[in-house]
Amino acid sequence: MDRKFITPLIVACSLFMEAFDSTVIATSLEAIAKDLQQNPLALKLALTSYLVSQAVFIPASAWIADKYGAKTVFRLAIAIFITGSVASGSASSLTEFVMARVFQGFGGAMMMPVGRLIVLRSVPRSEMIQAFAWLSIPAMIGPIMGPPLGGFITTYFHWRWIFWINVPIGLLGLVLVTIHIRDVKEDDPGTLDVRGFFLAGIAFSCLILGFTIVSGGFLPLWQVGVLIATGATALGLFLLHQRRTPNPLLDLSLLKIGTFRYAIMGGMLFRISVGAVPFLLPLLMQVGFGMTAAQSGMITFASAGGSMIIKATAPRVLSRFGFRAVLIICGLAAAGLLATNSWFTADTPHYVIFLVLLTSGFFRSLQFTALNGLAYCEVPRASMSRATSLVAVLQQFATAAGVAIGAGVVELTLYSRGGQHLTASDFAMSFYTVAALTACSAMVFVTLPKDAGSEVSGGHGRRNLPKTENAKDSAAAE
Repeated sequence: MDRKFITPLIVACSLFMEAFDSTVIATSLEAIAKDLQQNPLALKLALTSYLVSQAVFIPASAWIADKYGAKTVFRLAIAIFITGSVASGSASSLTEFVMARVFQGFGGAMMMPVGRLIVLRSVPRSEMIQAFAWLSIPAMIGPIMGPPLGGFITTYFHWRWIFWINVPIGLLGLVLVTIHIRDVKEDDPGTLDVRGFFLAGIAFSCLILGFTIVSGGFLPLWQVGVLIATGATALGLFLLHQRRTPNPLLDLSLLKIGTFRYAIMGGMLFRISVGAVPFLLPLLMQVGFGMTAAQSGMITFASAGGSMIIKATAPRVLSRFGFRAVLIICGLAAAGLLATNSWFTADTPHYVIFLVLLTSGFFRSLQFTALNGLAYCEVPRASMSRATSLVAVLQQFATAAGVAIGAGVVELTLYSRGGQHLTASDFAMSFYTVAALTACSAMVFVTLPKDAGSEVSGGHGRRNLPKTENAKDSAAAE
């Protein structure tokens, strides 16, 4: 292999560990809940805490890498992720498990953006697209391998091994990073927006934690109310601070760019379903239908398979139909397919469920490709890193909100019928809810100009975009 692609490949392998871990846990939730003597829905805390931890620390990761060196920080991120994995696999209570996931999320938060930064600074611009093609591999393969492998390990070994398996992978990554990746840092990294960092951390963690536990009886309602009010106050102060500071943690002025604003608004609504469905489906199949984790994993990975199928044809589809048509049609199609999940029963043939999930993954992946392209198509190159940080944070926040909403609706359904144990019927309203939100995301794009993003999609009626923008910049950002 050409040595110039060793760095992207090493980074890709490290990112695979994080991408795999993000998907493997969903299939094992029931087994973890039994071992920790918890209701399976309580495990939503483990998912949201990981995502919130990433949302909090992602904005500071680039500055930390510039200050202390990308290689040093990347190795530290891998070490933290390994330690968090060991702690997660060794947890004996829900509290220990959640705290371990928070620590693991901290490592993942530094691993993703710093890994991309290493590639950006190590590969010639002319070879950037090919390098980022390597980085797209873990994002595609991780979700495919996660559910079936996680189900297999949980069914035939023990759920703790889905975390401990990260140890040898991570140690190998540390050795390869030490040998092959050179350290790069900025001479003048500037100053970190410390006040913004703490305000954002308080806002994100309090809001998501509050909405996650509001329906679970973990705390008295007045304490949950205080938690949410604290988060809302911190969010208001954060937004005010970001307007006034010269070096904001998150550059909200980018929302003045029309296509970027549309992509953020519609994308956040759409990502709620991405957070909810991987949490809901395995529980429906295992708790509601009585499947094993292995059986469930062999079905739910179909969504990731559908995502792989569309990757090669997505650019041609966007070129033919344009962003607006694709975003509206795919959003509505994804919403309809999500609603059909509520019709699944224990007697539904497995191949029917598999085909529905495969088709759903097809439309979901095309929607994500369109959202990524639209988000960056008019962002000046000098603002690209700030744009990617803002998008990454809001994506994690929306995904965590999806878990909280999906689980919350199931809990409310269970409470309304006075039940003690989950049944398959308790999941129907939750699927309808996330389907409705997905449909709303499609409606956001009704007022999007027909020629929006045509410079990137290659369609007709191209707009006059700033000269610093081009398809390569957008692809690299994606």
